[in-house]
Amino acid sequence: MDEMRPIKIETNVSRHAEGSCLIKCGDTHVLCTASLEERVPPFLKNSGLGWVTAEYGMLPRATHSRMRREAKNGQSGRTQEIQRLIGRSLRAGVDRVALGERQISLDCDVLQADGGTRCASITGAWVALKLAVQKLMKAGDVLSDPLLDPVSAVSCGIFGGQPVLDLDYPEDSEAGVDGNFVMLGSKKLIEVQMSAEGSTFTRDQMDALMDLAEKGNAELAAAQLDAIAT
Repeated sequence: MDEMRPIKIETNVSRHAEGSCLIKCGDTHVLCTASLEERVPPFLKNSGLGWVTAEYGMLPRATHSRMRREAKNGQSGRTQEIQRLIGRSLRAGVDRVALGERQISLDCDVLQADGGTRCASITGAWVALKLAVQKLMKAGDVLSDPLLDPVSAVSCGIFGGQPVLDLDYPEDSEAGVDGNFVMLGSKKLIEVQMSAEGSTFTRDQMDALMDLAEKGNAELAAAQLDAIAT
């Protein structure tokens, strides 16, 4: 109930991307790539500030039955909400002045889903972003590291009346309470998404989920730092 699923992060899995990784959180597998552009959106032109944005998608057979590709039919509200979450979560951990006036786009493609895809995407996207920034620093294009603290995310919920860390799909689909917790490595909160899914919850239960989220995100941050060091 208080244990993470096995975490594995393989870096540099894409030849062309400035940063990339394949993150596996149990049976949820997400490919994350970072692409550098020496430009920013029009509203940031001549501001001296960098920008980080994200896109998210699921491959047709990431789930039990085939889904139609969203590119053909327009993105769902869920997809748009998740990619906005990924983008703003990562920007919260970026010194945009230090990044300079450039944009890094993060693509998170779910290869296989078993719950927690948005959390795995955030966690893996930070690794890809960090690798891209390391290349900028090595080239002398960025003088000080704009990413000083890992950004990670984990799901927690009330399943069978008990607080559970890192929900897989069967747990997530039956959980009475479901939450996603995005944190810095320093344990500062970036975002919490919590809602009752058929039952209400108490302040004590929320505190218990927060404790689990801190534990889980600490393990994810350690895995991220190990990944970028190799």
